Amino acid sequence: MKKIYLAGGCFWGLQKYMSVIQGVIETSVGYANGFVENPTYEEVCTGRTGHAETVEVIYDENRVALAFILRLFFEAINPTTLNRQGNDIGKQYRSGIYFVDSEDLSVVREEIEYLNRKISGQSVIEIEPLSKYYIAEEYHQDYLDKHPGGYCHIGPDLFRRAKNAKPDKA
Repeated sequence: MKKIYLAGGCFWGLQKYMSVIQGVIETSVGYANGFVENPTYEEVCTGRTGHAETVEVIYDENRVALAFILRLFFEAINPTTLNRQGNDIGKQYRSGIYFVDSEDLSVVREEIEYLNRKISGQSVIEIEPLSKYYIAEEYHQDYLDKHPGGYCHIGPDLFRRAKNAKPDKA
């Protein structure tokens, strides 16, 4: 199993979206790459902890390639808006790819180059090694499964598309 950490606005919708991808084994939501130890949701919401709302994605690299996961991720976010996705505004809602395996950096860079060509511009997605990840409070985990009508900036068509997408193998 491999891990990648993705930030793209409110983590509720991104967790649900990532969880339906074939080959994704497990997801959790949390706070990544900030400077406050063990932050709470309320602290992160102030925008003063440096953390991004982030989804930990654990996937089977024999069933799905990282490049495939990243291309679906790009479809779920606006890669050109800084510190904003949907109605969520602030540094905690920035888009980011945080890797734990240095071998993944080349794949991430290739996919960002692909994305930049596709959008004919420059994405503002932060790319960094994961420095810290704190799992969010239990009530945030699988939030949209617990509250199907909850807010989500990702539309239902994208959820269906991700669920039905046939993954590229690693």
